[in-house]
Amino acid sequence: MMKGVVYKSTGSWYLVKGEDQSFYKCRMKGKFRIKGIKSTNPIAVGDRVLFSSSESSSSDSKSIDYLITKIFTRDNYIVRKSVNLSKQTHIIASNIDTAFLIITLTDPPTSTVFIDRFLVAASAYKINAVLIFNKMDTYDQEQKYEIEWLISIYEKIGYECLKVSAKEEIGLDKVWDKMQSKTTIFSGHSGVGKSTLLNAMDPSLQIKTKEVSEQHHQGQHTTTFAQMYDLDHGNIRIIDTPGIKGFGMVDIDKLELGKYFPEFLSLQHQCKFNNCLHTTEPHCAIKKALDTEEISFTRYQSYLQILEGDDKEEVYRKNNYSKI
Repeated sequence: MMKGVVYKSTGSWYLVKGEDQSFYKCRMKGKFRIKGIKSTNPIAVGDRVLFSSSESSSSDSKSIDYLITKIFTRDNYIVRKSVNLSKQTHIIASNIDTAFLIITLTDPPTSTVFIDRFLVAASAYKINAVLIFNKMDTYDQEQKYEIEWLISIYEKIGYECLKVSAKEEIGLDKVWDKMQSKTTIFSGHSGVGKSTLLNAMDPSLQIKTKEVSEQHHQGQHTTTFAQMYDLDHGNIRIIDTPGIKGFGMVDIDKLELGKYFPEFLSLQHQCKFNNCLHTTEPHCAIKKALDTEEISFTRYQSYLQILEGDDKEEVYRKNNYSKI
């Protein structure tokens, strides 16, 4: 028996780094269920596991397989539900110190709802989240003002925001500072520049990149499976994830949802009713704060969509909040 950490998960086999620092190709023994979660991937990148060798016979020879026999208790994980008809649950990664969400204003656009869903998922599992606004070299002055407006919303409620250009290698030092001695995950839509950013951080990674489709202004998938990498310095482990099209929420109780919006949490004790959902109830501190613009309209819209189980994602512009 040997302990190890899962570095890659394809759904049928897993690449595990053992205590001896060697990599082993493993299969899963039997079926695992973690905390009752039904998932498309019962074993996720970042999982700490126990595995052993097992001789298996084939028709012409014998080979040594490695079997994962146990998953140790996770410190945390990020989980999402597919927004398509399958509604399948997928654990993106586990045992994470910091989750970076890479955001682009255009090509492809990242909706405020998508940002807020990701932040709720991170908060629910006590994962520190940092927002990275990428492609800063491509924006005109009006778009830069919009970025500053978005940053003001999230910094006001306690989230750290970084402005970078992965292509021009601008602002990467601030990302490095947040990665030291940590296991970090990089997420976002396809085309936001995850792979370009990681390659700029460490060119030896040589992660494949692909341009955004000019016709649809959407990224084209290059990362097929989540994979962890060790960086040469700083005792850093990073997890690159496939581009996420939609981020459906999993098992968030309606009465608990407000706790994952920091600006709601600081005010909801002032609501008249302890079970206030901040929708139609009278004397609601959250709606009052919305009227005085203490709470952002976009954040409140995200809250309502999650509350109602609406997986549709929309982007709102600064001036008149019109949908695009």
